[in-house]
Amino acid sequence: MTNRCIWAGTDPIYVDYHDTEWGVPEYDSRALWEKLILDGFQAGLSWITILKKRDNFREAFAGFDPNVVATWGEKEVEALLQNEGIIRHRGKIEATIGNAQAWQRIEADQGFDRFLWNYVDGKPLQPNRKTRADVPAQTDLSVQISKDLKKAGFKFCGPTIVYAFTQATGMVNDHVVDCHCHAKLSA
Repeated sequence: MTNRCIWAGTDPIYVDYHDTEWGVPEYDSRALWEKLILDGFQAGLSWITILKKRDNFREAFAGFDPNVVATWGEKEVEALLQNEGIIRHRGKIEATIGNAQAWQRIEADQGFDRFLWNYVDGKPLQPNRKTRADVPAQTDLSVQISKDLKKAGFKFCGPTIVYAFTQATGMVNDHVVDCHCHAKLSA
């Protein structure tokens, strides 16, 4: 039997996400932006809801191309509010457009990937958590990244969202030590 983090449960979508994507270091600027946006849409919801709608989100948000989304206005917001395949929350939709514009500024200045990975000197943190109870909801690092993202113009990126994002993108290896993914992502 394969040991994995308890949150993965038994739902095949969750198990696949846990085993193949969560915690794997992501260095692509566009993909990092997509994951941050999806984490923002998750606020107040379960992650499985987002995973089940992820393909719909990708279609609705032009493949999460921030250069396209940055040009959108009220017409696109109204269309997205009618799209039953996504989370229809005006604030989160409008924030996505603003976040695309903020992404463009950071990307042009230094690269969104470097902006984020510089917080951990370019390599994943390895806290070696023994149990799920050892995993915090936020850290001093996620508080700082959140503040800096907000200062750059991002919304829906509080410290808890940012911590989940750092876990998902492999900036922090929060697979518990007896999970089969922990060792390969510690290497």
